Amino acid sequence: MNADQVAALRALLAPTGWLDQTRYFARALRDCSRTPQGLLVVGTPADEPWHMTAHLADEARLADIPELAPTLVRWSPPPGAPAHLRVGLERLAAAGRSETLLVVSPQAAPAELLERISDVRRAGAIILSMDRGDPELAALAHEELAVPEGTAPLSFDAAQHLVTAAAGESRPGRTRPGRPGSGGSSLRSRLAQLLNTVSGPPPGTAD
Repeated sequence: MNADQVAALRALLAPTGWLDQTRYFARALRDCSRTPQGLLVVGTPADEPWHMTAHLADEARLADIPELAPTLVRWSPPPGAPAHLRVGLERLAAAGRSETLLVVSPQAAPAELLERISDVRRAGAIILSMDRGDPELAALAHEELAVPEGTAPLSFDAAQHLVTAAAGESRPGRTRPGRPGSGGSSLRSRLAQLLNTVSGPPPGTAD
């Protein structure tokens, strides 16, 4: 997803409340990321958050925010992988008060992950969770962004793109948004406007 696609998705989602929700979570992530190499990102054994980690790294570099640069924590990194791709779960055991753990979990978190998150929280690190509405993750997280199934046009993948893009933006005042799904024009009319912008107005329409 490129910058134009992110901008189009933002315009489509603006009236739904999801744009505010993802932006709020992004600002929480940025506020909590205080030290270089201190933002740890972990997923489940079946789904490692490669893309979100890569986009956070891009935003950290482009916006010159070194504390936003992430460290991908992997369940079973191969010995021959590059240094930045062979950080294992032992890194979580070393996490402390100056660090932040971002959990990206499109499935229910397994028991082993929940145990490790609990240990990291007890060590004083800040926990943020992006999930499908997992109550056990929500109980451990200081900040949660829940993206349940059936939230079209917002997918879990698209929400990750919105969060990473917003994390690199200049930071205005932070306010708690309302719940998604209220206010604004209909999604159908917003989509029609976007299609007109991309492809031009229908034939016969005056300039």
